[in-house]
Amino acid sequence: MYIPAAFLETDTATLHALMQQHGFARLTSHSERGLVASHLPLLVDPKRGSLGTLVGHFAKANEQAADAGTEVLAVFSGPHAYISPTWYETPNLVPTWNYVAVHAYGVLRRIEDRTELTRILEATVAKYEGTRPQPWPFDAGTDSHQKLLDGIVGFEVEITHLEGKWKLNQNHPVERRERVIARLNAEGGENNVTVARLMADTIPS
Repeated sequence: MYIPAAFLETDTATLHALMQQHGFARLTSHSERGLVASHLPLLVDPKRGSLGTLVGHFAKANEQAADAGTEVLAVFSGPHAYISPTWYETPNLVPTWNYVAVHAYGVLRRIEDRTELTRILEATVAKYEGTRPQPWPFDAGTDSHQKLLDGIVGFEVEITHLEGKWKLNQNHPVERRERVIARLNAEGGENNVTVARLMADTIPS
């Protein structure tokens, strides 16, 4: 993606943290069928591979599973917020959008081994159910959960390239950025407040 130098984020741990927090990603591949994208929850294993490994699963009917062996792009979108030029209190500036995003590239490897599939589902359920007061139990030994395994194709993508973009007005003077932070906080809403916090983190103390 296009990343001006002011917005470039290269710290792998920071990129992994965004991917783990905003794990519902868009996975895009290209084959003889053309471009295909799926919206999927992806897990990040930061310890496998030099840049980590993505793990997930398709519905068995999803034709994208046939793109194993091809390069894929996973896009993780974090918080975002519209920025009005009126907030800058400076003439001749234009509307924009502040946001954070990570692009992860690698080759898709298909997984059909039931033991590996079970691990993928167990890890996914643990991530999204583990903090609930009454988590949904996943017991791979039951007939119903064996049917779940029959209906999916697992995959992993060892990440070969990571791109991070933290577009948070770093190309503006501090005073102007502080005005934008104040307006985002005043407008409220989860995205606005989170973007305001991220912007504040980029300002030297």
